[in-house]
Amino acid sequence: MGHVDVDAFDSLLGDEGQALLSALRDYDPAKELATATRLRRDHPPALVSAALTQATLRQRAVAKFGPEDAHRMYFTPNGVEQSTRTSVAAYRASRFAEFGVRRMADLCCGIGGDAIALARAGISVLAVDRDPLTCAVTRANAEALGLAELIEVRCADVTEVDTRDFDAVFVDPARRGGRGRVFDPEAYSPPLSWAIEAARTTPRAALKIAPGVPHEAVPEDAEAEWISDHGHVKEAVLWFGTARPGLRRATLLPSGHSLIGTPHLPDPEPGAVGRWLYEPDGAVIRAHLVADVAARVGGRLIDPTIAYITTDELRPTPFATAYEITDVLPFNLKKLKALLREREVGVATIKKRGSAVEPEQLRKKLRLEGGNACTIVLTRSAGSPTMLLGHPAQALSGGSVTPAAG
Repeated sequence: MGHVDVDAFDSLLGDEGQALLSALRDYDPAKELATATRLRRDHPPALVSAALTQATLRQRAVAKFGPEDAHRMYFTPNGVEQSTRTSVAAYRASRFAEFGVRRMADLCCGIGGDAIALARAGISVLAVDRDPLTCAVTRANAEALGLAELIEVRCADVTEVDTRDFDAVFVDPARRGGRGRVFDPEAYSPPLSWAIEAARTTPRAALKIAPGVPHEAVPEDAEAEWISDHGHVKEAVLWFGTARPGLRRATLLPSGHSLIGTPHLPDPEPGAVGRWLYEPDGAVIRAHLVADVAARVGGRLIDPTIAYITTDELRPTPFATAYEITDVLPFNLKKLKALLREREVGVATIKKRGSAVEPEQLRKKLRLEGGNACTIVLTRSAGSPTMLLGHPAQALSGGSVTPAAG
């Protein structure tokens, strides 16, 4: 689709293109050749090609945008890859709305995922991108979702846009170069240093950055927030103009629970593995807030270098998954096989942190058989390779463990 030009894309917006897209809603990409051959009998080849590409991209976009929006929207391959998923964009838009933002600039808007969420939160948006096809796609998306009055699309270099009249800016720099993901924030397009300066021109701002950003790259006047969705870390955001610069926060979607870091909290003391083991959410770990979760549950670390917390009594928290531990043993494959065979374990969830063992290779060696399930945690405790056996806390209580308030 990199080769679809703006004209081919525009042709999709006409009646013939729309009819083709409707017909291709449930199209099977495995049958692309046969479908293309059949459609080319009655439609121009360039239009058929653009429609097939769009149909495939819409199917891929369902995971991020949900079926209702994805099948009405338009995409580019990069746009699907790099756009923010709806849950994260909606959460961020709600924060902007709570700050009282009414008019903002979305710089490097891509196909408009964030602009759409902002407009749905009642904010009027100037969406800027330098790629003409991307701009055409964003315009079509604003139109298709009934948001054209709130979203103005401008095809321009973001570094040339004057943002001083806006309540806020949002910058989502491209984090992929020609050779895949970019890890150096100065190699973003535009560079992070430019985005930070742009953020300081308006009363509020947010910059989307990679979750692996080193903490020392976070400016002192920014709040840094790591966001996960269903347990998977999606992104980090630098907020400017919030009440608490220097703050670290981990936010878990879809629940919306937010953990705010306590400054200068010392790491908890390590100690023996107790009855309960807590695996902090990825956003908590990225935000360096494991000590905060340990303090909430009254826990200790199982090892100074490992992000697992342990307690003798269960204190549920939304920020970590709890497991009841039945066995704590030095790592030994033979012993593990014997135990699992004895307990008739046929289904094992294998987790690891600080272990060199590869879960999939271990699974093959275990040759599991039986009707019971078990969670195996491969880790280090007090510096030694350790295996922990147990079960998720929720499974034991029939899901009645209620998360503590965030």
